[in-house]
Amino acid sequence: MWGAPFSAQSRKLLLLGSGELGKEVIIEAQRLGVETIAVDRYEGAPAMGVAHRSHVIDMLDADALKALIRMEKPDVIVPEIEAIATHALQELEDEGFAVVPTARAARLTMDREGIRRLAAEELGLPTADYRFADSLDELRQAIAELGTPCVIKPIMSSSGKGQSVCRNPEDAEHCWNIALEGARAKGTRVIVEAFVTFESEITLLTVRSVSGTVFCPPIGHIQKDGDYVESWQPHQMDEGQLAEAQAIAKAVTDQLGGRGIFGVELFLTSKGVLFSEVSPRPHDTGMVTMATQDLSQFAVHVRAILGFPLECVQLLTPGASATLKAETAGQAFAVTGLDEALALPRTQVRVFGKPEARPGRRMAVALSAAEDVEIARTVARQAASKLKVEVYENGQ
Repeated sequence: MWGAPFSAQSRKLLLLGSGELGKEVIIEAQRLGVETIAVDRYEGAPAMGVAHRSHVIDMLDADALKALIRMEKPDVIVPEIEAIATHALQELEDEGFAVVPTARAARLTMDREGIRRLAAEELGLPTADYRFADSLDELRQAIAELGTPCVIKPIMSSSGKGQSVCRNPEDAEHCWNIALEGARAKGTRVIVEAFVTFESEITLLTVRSVSGTVFCPPIGHIQKDGDYVESWQPHQMDEGQLAEAQAIAKAVTDQLGGRGIFGVELFLTSKGVLFSEVSPRPHDTGMVTMATQDLSQFAVHVRAILGFPLECVQLLTPGASATLKAETAGQAFAVTGLDEALALPRTQVRVFGKPEARPGRRMAVALSAAEDVEIARTVARQAASKLKVEVYENGQ
C-alpha cells in the first residue's frame, strides 16, 4: 500500500546526510510517491532543496539522532555519509526501525578498520597489506614494517579527506597531521596500507534486492588526493577479471546483508583483483550512471531498499563523468560556463546547489555519453573545463 505523501498511508524515507548523492536518492524516492525527509549537520544541504521537509542536527549526537527518528517514525532510514552515531542506529533497529542496508553494515563500513578486518581476516579476500596506528610512534612503526611508499588514511573520513602517500619515513609526522585534520568524529586512529601498483581502479556497483544480487557494468575512475575526479562506464575487463571482481563483491555484500546498492572499490593488478573498500550506498563515481544506464544507481538503490524486484540493470550507452571543484572559499558564488558545457554533444551537467564553496569541494559534475568510452571521457573533461566556480568578494 502506497499512500500520498503526508497521508496516513504514506511511506516515509529519512535520509541521514543530504549531499549530492542523497539529492538524487530523494528525487528517485519521490518518483515512487515516497514521503522524504532530509537530515544533515548544516542548513541548505543539496537534498534539502528537494525533500518534503528537512532537519539540521549533529548526526554524531546519538540522543539527538534517536529523538528525531522516533519523532518522524520513518519506514526506512538511509545513511548517506560516514559521520553518524552508528550505535544509535543499532538501538533504533532493535526497536523495529529499518536501517539500510542494516545497522551492522552501516557500523562496519563507516570505519575502514571494520570493513578491512571483515574482508581480509574473516572472509580471506585479497587486499593490500595493512597496519593500524593510534599514535605517531605507532605510525612510524607501521611505515617501517610496510615500507615506502605507503598510503595513510583516517579510519573514518570521506571523499579522500585526510588521505596521503608517505614516500619516505621522514614524511610520517606530516602524513599523521593530514590524517588527523581530515578525520571525522575527531578520530586519531589510521590505517596504513602498502602501496599497490595497479593497472586500474574500479567501482563495481553491487545491488542486493528481493530478486537476488545483480551487478552494474564496472566503472573505471581516476582519483586525485583520494577523491574521484572522473569516471567512465563500462571499464574494459576480461571475463576472468570480471568474474573475480564479482565474486569478491558478492562475498562482501552477502556478509553485510540487507538490501540496496553497494559501491565496491577494487584494484585490478597484474596478480589479480584486490578488495579496497565498500560503501553501502550510491557511490560518487557512480554518478556516471545517470547518463549510461536504464536505471541510475539512485533509482536502483531506491527500488531495492523499498522491496521492489530488480532482475537486471542495462547499460544503454558508454559514458563518462568529470567533476567541477571549487578553488576558493566563499558563500557568494556562481557556477559559470553552463552554456558552453551544455553545447557539447550528448552532455548533461548537474549543479549540486551547495550553499558554500570551499577549496576542493565538489560543486558540479559533467556527464557525457558517446559511442565509446574514450570519446565520452574526452567530452566530459571538455565540459567540466568550461565550468568554473566564481566567488564574489563582499557578496558582490
